[in-house]
Amino acid sequence: MQLVDTHTHLDFEQYDTDREAVLQRAAEAGVEWLLDVGTDLTSSRRAVSLAATELRVWAAVGLHPHEAASWTAKAQAELRALARHPRVVAIGETGLDYYRDLSPRSRQREAFEAQLALALELGLPLIVHDREAHEDVLSILRTAVSAGLRGVMHCFSGGPELARQLVELGMYVGIAGPITYPRATALAEVARTVPLERLLIETDCPYLAPQAYRGRRNEPAYVRLVAERVAELRGITPQEVGRVTSRNARDLFRPSSRPAGGRPPIASVEGWHEYRGKQSPV
Repeated sequence: MQLVDTHTHLDFEQYDTDREAVLQRAAEAGVEWLLDVGTDLTSSRRAVSLAATELRVWAAVGLHPHEAASWTAKAQAELRALARHPRVVAIGETGLDYYRDLSPRSRQREAFEAQLALALELGLPLIVHDREAHEDVLSILRTAVSAGLRGVMHCFSGGPELARQLVELGMYVGIAGPITYPRATALAEVARTVPLERLLIETDCPYLAPQAYRGRRNEPAYVRLVAERVAELRGITPQEVGRVTSRNARDLFRPSSRPAGGRPPIASVEGWHEYRGKQSPV
């Protein structure tokens, strides 16, 4: 089966002793390539390093909302430099997390909007984290999408109405291991009803292992179980889910076309800065 795991944290220390074996199991499960996603400057550097040495891995660089209190102009400059690496295909993960509130909400919004502006500047898609912050995330994305933003709401945790609004904005919806949990009825409805052309599948490993491995370390090979559950809900074959979501991943992240030095912008940075009062976010 043809698969792409669009959200992993394979650079994390949980894989330091067997990372190559994890990648081999992923390949055996049908995972053609995967995206390793930074959560702070350290993990973003590690993601770029891993992608530079593993052809099956591409990288995203960003600052998670939990780390937003550390956002500075210096951090922004380093992320911009990292994002120009030819193996980087996205900015993120970034967004808002009002569940844990590990950073002040004002700082979360500041870091989110700054990284969004960076994605527009560099012509890269955005990987969005949203936990119990739906309205604020949607408000920010609506203006950014009008300026040309592309992206995905990863590890989707909302209901069908939120998914519908995201699809109307042209965003993708990322489905992860919780789709296999018995009580995930709202998520099941999302996976059943969102147009297949707007779905991505992911593991978010090492977190959120599918039901069969729940409580243990997650890994990219298990994205196959996500595809199988989505297929079951939609009444189609897992091969069809894998084929279409893999195509979606290529369309959004465009890994094979990423040139050295960065891709030219595809979005209207001016439109975003006008919304922000003609001042670049810092």
